[in-house]
Amino acid sequence: MLDTFKLDDIDVHRESTAKDIEEWDSLKHIRLMVAIERKYKIRFTNADVESLRNVGDLVDAVDAKVAGKSKVS
Repeated sequence: MLDTFKLDDIDVHRESTAKDIEEWDSLKHIRLMVAIERKYKIRFTNADVESLRNVGDLVDAVDAKVAGKSKVS
C-alpha cells in the first residue's frame, strides 16, 4: 500500500476502508489489486473485488487465494 499510494507512512487496520485513506481512489485501487496479484501470483475476479469491504477482507482473500482455497465468492 505504501508503494501504490506513494506514502512514507500509513495507518491501516483490518477495518480500514478506501474512505479512510485520502490517497485511495479508484485508479489506485486497481493498481493495488494488480500489485497484489503480481506479488502473490494470484488472480481476483470482479466478484472477488466487489465483495471486499475493508482491508481485513482483502488480507483474508489474499490468504485464501495463496492457500489455494479461495473463500471469496
